[in-house]
Amino acid sequence: MVVGKIEEPGLLVLLGVTHSDGREEASKMARKLHEIRALRDEESCATTGAPLLVVSQFTLYGSTRKGRRPSWTGAARPEHAEPLVEAVVAELRERGARVETGVFGAMMSVESVNDGPFTLLVEV
Repeated sequence: MVVGKIEEPGLLVLLGVTHSDGREEASKMARKLHEIRALRDEESCATTGAPLLVVSQFTLYGSTRKGRRPSWTGAARPEHAEPLVEAVVAELRERGARVETGVFGAMMSVESVNDGPFTLLVEV
């Protein structure tokens, strides 16, 4: 079953949340994602109306510094992370962005077609 999907060029956002993130970071992240000039011809989702697919991704805070198993201690607990992911999505929509989402905490199969070798780590 497909939950969220974008078919035209836009941004696939794998969104990780850590313990110290709050509403201020969620607001900054939404603004940055909407306005970042990462699309063709240095355009943004704000200037082109391109959609965003936002998928929560706690594994972005996985650490492999010690041992052979990743540690997830840098990732926020679900009760902290889910409202912040929802806040980013809500703020994007308030800004007029077209946003699709995954399901928080669900096992998902995410497909992506990259337009060139272009992946960014966006931090606030």
